[in-house]
Amino acid sequence: MLTDLSPSDNHLRATGLACRRGERRLFKGVAFDAPAGTLVRVTGRNGSGKTSLLRILVGLSTPDAGAVFWQGRPVLADRLAWSSQVLYLGHASALKDDLDAAENLEFACRLAAEPIRAEALALALARLGVAHRAGVPARFLSQGQRRRVALARLALTSRPVWVLDEPVVGLDMAAMAEVEQIIGAHLAHGGIVVLTTHQALDVAAPRPMVVDLDAVSLEAVA
Repeated sequence: MLTDLSPSDNHLRATGLACRRGERRLFKGVAFDAPAGTLVRVTGRNGSGKTSLLRILVGLSTPDAGAVFWQGRPVLADRLAWSSQVLYLGHASALKDDLDAAENLEFACRLAAEPIRAEALALALARLGVAHRAGVPARFLSQGQRRRVALARLALTSRPVWVLDEPVVGLDMAAMAEVEQIIGAHLAHGGIVVLTTHQALDVAAPRPMVVDLDAVSLEAVA
């Protein structure tokens, strides 16, 4: 199991990753080495494959070439174990419209086998500025409020690796600042964060790193 090793061995590595969409190769040769405390920013033009790369990292997609390793072991060798180590927040907030904000957050935590107390849940919603919307069904929340509810998950998880696709899109400055603090604290405690963002984030990162997909060639696939 991936969790058998000590936290000091937490280490995310990608080697030679390649991905294509239809007849077009999005990227190839993507590699990085991220020990504990590393912030990996994935950059590139629209259509360069940023979301595709994130999905490969979390095990939702299989690369055309290359591999992802956690604690020195390929993540695809034990997808279940890897899924217990990583938190993925995609571009969409993925809330259930029939559940209210608090119920959505509780459901997400229980689904991830990370049950939480009501007090902690309320505090997380308050940190993201949506405590006053806790009892409102998700269908009545604005896009920014939906995003805040989804991001409240960051304040509750103990998973060491966070993979975040445009986490602050649609947020105001106060909410962005709170997310920056949460990410910074996670990194300071030895967490690893991989993210894409078009907004400038002010995060104190012990080990900043950039993976630029514009720097890898795009070519037609024969």
